Amino acid sequence: MSEISYFLNNLDEKGKEMHNLMKDLYPICRSITGNGVRETLKIIKKVIPLEIREIPTGTKVFDWTIPKEWNIKDAYIKNSKGEKIVDFKESNVHVLNYSVPVHKKMSLKSLKNNLYTLPDYPDWIPYLTSYYQENWGFCMTHKQFEGLEEDVYEVVIDSSLENGHLTYGETYIEGSDENEVLFSSYICHPSLCNDNLSGPVLLTYLAKQLAESDLNYSYRFLFIPEAIGAITWLNLNEQKTFRIKSGLVATCVGDPGSLTYKKTREGNSMIDKVVEKVLMDSDEPYEIIDFFPDGSDERQYCSPGFNLPVGSLMRTIYGKFPEYHTSADNLDFVKPEYLANTLEKYIKVIYILEKNKKFLNLNPKCEPQLGRRGLYEMIGSQKKEDLTISALFWVLNLSDGSNSLLDISIRSGLRFNQIKNAADSLVSKNLLEMVKE
Repeated sequence: MSEISYFLNNLDEKGKEMHNLMKDLYPICRSITGNGVRETLKIIKKVIPLEIREIPTGTKVFDWTIPKEWNIKDAYIKNSKGEKIVDFKESNVHVLNYSVPVHKKMSLKSLKNNLYTLPDYPDWIPYLTSYYQENWGFCMTHKQFEGLEEDVYEVVIDSSLENGHLTYGETYIEGSDENEVLFSSYICHPSLCNDNLSGPVLLTYLAKQLAESDLNYSYRFLFIPEAIGAITWLNLNEQKTFRIKSGLVATCVGDPGSLTYKKTREGNSMIDKVVEKVLMDSDEPYEIIDFFPDGSDERQYCSPGFNLPVGSLMRTIYGKFPEYHTSADNLDFVKPEYLANTLEKYIKVIYILEKNKKFLNLNPKCEPQLGRRGLYEMIGSQKKEDLTISALFWVLNLSDGSNSLLDISIRSGLRFNQIKNAADSLVSKNLLEMVKE
């Protein structure tokens, strides 16, 4: 991976590209299985190479079983005048996700048992699911609900729940080292943008950028249905997981809130230190929270039988913004500039992972004469604008073969890029050499 400035070029344009991809994906009705997932992966595959995998219904994956495949063509509620008062084609969150097929006429009293609203947000439609218990229902605004009149209603859900497959996508970018960094996001939510079209579009463009790079680590990107997808991948790839040295789950990365990092289960892994340093160096507000065994797929990767070093770097954490799991989580809520800002942080995380090496001071007895070697002239120059005398001294003093550049950056309080530039300059003057590991 070359200098970080190259990868941070045109972030505004990349934000727009990610948002445009989101627009293409937004209308699709997705779930944990089905054609909506396949259509989503097909669109992502136009941007990056993607291996699409299908796991049959009934396959045992640890304590779980791949469920029947769900697909839906149409759904609506009609009054006795033939007017559609709820229409799936207007918003695919109108239907309780994984609803079984229904075609019946019923009174308002009976119908209300299968209607769901948000009284606190009367203009929004809730997003609800019933993956593992056969049920059916409609979600609507509370204003719609309050306007329902006594009548006989025709209820239609043209869906299917049959043996099929669970589908997921995987991209592997090989580096010089077989040790891996894992990026994972889920593609099972229907027309919801922050949770979680934002995660897949960010990872798509991150993978696109890395595919053009010379890398030390290898990088694996997963586009999976939440929970059951991660469980499935871990079951099928259990013997390979020892290679995963760092990882992040990308979810809720496009809202206007400040950045949040949820630590790994151990809380002191390399990825924890790297993300904290990136956020600290950003001069932007952020929050770091400890791991808890709830939330998104980090709870699968960090389950005790795997205990992988996987955290989650997001903006506002799931469940903490009012639009969460509602129709208000739409294309207006997620903005290109927020996507670009989060992408910048992910790129900087990768940069530190790639460049975090250990060095040995070749002139360890007292400090070397820097002026004689022209290092003072380099300080503050346009080429080395992040080079300072303090960074040079810190690198010289702590480069005893045991401290990495990240260690020095954390201890000194200087930005990682300043420490990296100092190390490069000292290597160029034969005062430092990289420790081979």
